[in-house]
Amino acid sequence: MSDSATEFQHATVLLKEAVDALSVKNDGFYIDATFGRGGHASLILSQLTENGRLLLIDKDPQAIAYAKEKYLSDARVVVWQGSFKNFPDALEQTGIDRSPDGLLLDLGVSSPQLDDASRGFSFQRDGELDMRMNPESGESAAEWINTAEEKDITDVLWQFGEERFARRIARNILKERELSPIETTLRLANIIAGAVPKAKQKKGKNPATKSFQAIRIFINKELDDLDACLQRSMESLAKHGRIVVISFHSLEDRMVKRFLKDKSTRAKLPRGLPIMDSQLDALQGKDGMPAVVFKLIGKPIKASSQEIEINARSRSAIMRVGEKIA
Repeated sequence: MSDSATEFQHATVLLKEAVDALSVKNDGFYIDATFGRGGHASLILSQLTENGRLLLIDKDPQAIAYAKEKYLSDARVVVWQGSFKNFPDALEQTGIDRSPDGLLLDLGVSSPQLDDASRGFSFQRDGELDMRMNPESGESAAEWINTAEEKDITDVLWQFGEERFARRIARNILKERELSPIETTLRLANIIAGAVPKAKQKKGKNPATKSFQAIRIFINKELDDLDACLQRSMESLAKHGRIVVISFHSLEDRMVKRFLKDKSTRAKLPRGLPIMDSQLDALQGKDGMPAVVFKLIGKPIKASSQEIEINARSRSAIMRVGEKIA
């Protein structure tokens, strides 16, 4: 494999737990919609026969290049570049005429993206302030930071990062960019740190953490993509197909939790209404789908203490699973 494909290593979070949750059938069809560097994909493939299929999706051109090289001779694998929200388009464009038996989402940034300073995701390594999952498309973090209104920056930091000092940080950013454009990660991190009172900075946590996360989520439209993907899973998954979502941010997890709860809960009707349970399940919701589409599978799963010890990035991971029943 090329040096670029192997230079950065990725520790897959909740590897066995996520693949177990998919309940893989050996001739089934599965989508790893956030391929990254393929830890989950490799384990799924180990359980598929020649009749099984695996669709790999990622926005990142480096991840796509790695997937194409690694699975060049594997007829079970199809690779498609794009957002996970567009997985139905991937099915159409690649000519896959099967409903998926499982859809896996491992949200957030992969280790190779974080560890590569040139991608601009990390406040611990100096590099170009980019933050795009696909550097070939859309507005970079630097372009946005240097042109956005103070109120818009404040809103992003508060809404997506729950940063209590959002106003002070936004004010600092505007002041500093008047001196010269903000183009590198460490300069932005230092500007943020200068806006957060020393007495309020948590020991062991970089004061830029929430702001960098918020800007990344905004730049990549991550919450919009997640919402769209969840909605589309209702129609696209096969019956008894499972959706498995690993989140690393409270806003993402909240969205997944509410979606699965809403779509696995019967409508509340007046007591004594002459209607059977089977009829309740078939009642339509606002989206035209049955009110009950999924059933929840197990409780939310977090990384074990052993996994956290090996991979500190797994400490904020939480996994939720739903099975389509409609």
